[in-house]
Amino acid sequence: MRSASVVPALLLGTLGAGLACAQDNYEIQVYGADLVPPGHTMVELHSNFTFEGSKTVTDGVLPDEHALHETIEITEGITPWFETGFYIFMSYRADEGYQWVGDHIRPRFRIPESWHWPVNVSLSNEIGYQRRSFSTDTWTWEIRPIVDKQIGGWYLAFNPTADRSFHGLEVHKGLTFAPNVKVSYDITKRIAGGLEYYGSTGSITGFDPLRDQVQAIMPAVDLNLGPNWEFNFAVGVGMTASTDHLLVKMILGRRLQLGRR
Repeated sequence: MRSASVVPALLLGTLGAGLACAQDNYEIQVYGADLVPPGHTMVELHSNFTFEGSKTVTDGVLPDEHALHETIEITEGITPWFETGFYIFMSYRADEGYQWVGDHIRPRFRIPESWHWPVNVSLSNEIGYQRRSFSTDTWTWEIRPIVDKQIGGWYLAFNPTADRSFHGLEVHKGLTFAPNVKVSYDITKRIAGGLEYYGSTGSITGFDPLRDQVQAIMPAVDLNLGPNWEFNFAVGVGMTASTDHLLVKMILGRRLQLGRR
């Protein structure tokens, strides 16, 4: 993992209710291309609280205003070019208590460094189920190409994500486009600042009207606390009617080496 992105991060941002079928307001990240090393396990807790979001049941989905969404992500490094992640999604509101939302599995491959490509490249496939009361689509598949590059103190990452619903209201759209972008600069050895963008524009054959798209941009700060830790905090505002207007998120992660070396 890159020292300024896979290590702890403080992110100030804006994120919406439909960032991607697999992310929504549960697991909000712009992915870097690096993987968890073989024989290591990365355990992360994603906690996201929506201050201003949907207030009523919409298309059968519960409102998310004043909802705390938490995700446990466990990623195991298998080889230098392959890892597998597993997600457990949870939601909490005062009048509902804790609710299990769903589970996803995410195998990911990367181009080996020995190939000496000019950029780092990996491909993530996230497949899983989420309960109908928390999503318009219950079975989804996210295909996420990941491209990143460190250029001096600058870090650039691009995730041109495609989502596919297999059961739910969005099946008719086929593949939908959900791009994510990150640009940051290492201010010090410990702190990097920059911007992140999250979007969901609709079907790749015809984008939704702007009011129905998710468009969010965040000023971001990454904090480097060491190669085995990840910490992320973000707060921001969405830019369209379909994007939650005020959301705060935190990611806390720890890389472990379990079992035989």
